[in-house]
Amino acid sequence: MFSTPPFNDRTHAGLELAKAIERQIARHPQPGDRIIVYALPRGGLAVAEPVARRLNCPLDVIVAKKITHPDNPELALGAVTAEGYVLWSSKSRPTNFELQQTLLHQAHGKALDQLAQLAPNGSKTNPQNALAIIIDDGIATGLTMAVAVKCLKSKNPSEIWIGVPVAPRDLREPLKQWCDRLIILKSPRIFFSVSRFYRNFPQVETQTAIAHLQRQSQWR
Repeated sequence: MFSTPPFNDRTHAGLELAKAIERQIARHPQPGDRIIVYALPRGGLAVAEPVARRLNCPLDVIVAKKITHPDNPELALGAVTAEGYVLWSSKSRPTNFELQQTLLHQAHGKALDQLAQLAPNGSKTNPQNALAIIIDDGIATGLTMAVAVKCLKSKNPSEIWIGVPVAPRDLREPLKQWCDRLIILKSPRIFFSVSRFYRNFPQVETQTAIAHLQRQSQWR
């Protein structure tokens, strides 16, 4: 583990991630010139904005929520997107069908509510035949990122890249199988939580998340 967190805040992490992604794009040119950056809100938007700004491309969201058990909110049973794509954990999926459906319905409702707040008129981007880059402020279990990829694949982008500042080392290989290119800045063997990699890691409020999306008018 790092004695000093490598990132001051999400914006700092986004600036560093933007440089790394730009280098990968230079090494692996895409057949088309369309790039779209997708953030997992809310924290992912603070990281994704500097990336989209540096790449001079659209910034959008894919809303995905963990499906958790009421008795253990930290245990991820699965994840669902606002569009209804679902992925269950192979280790902790509930065996009780009624409970499974109840928890899924609750998580899906939260995802729909957040999408309505962030993109009340729906997504304005079409990733078909574009390079789609999905960004979050970090990955702990990978379920929300995986279901976001599942959702995005249905829209036929030319490639899907995952870019995050931090993720556990033992998730690198599974993550590589989900996407065409994986960019992680820090992936230590000992991993407790995403927040430990940041000096400042406040909760991102809804209005702040909306502001990240609205600021793209400054570079587009």
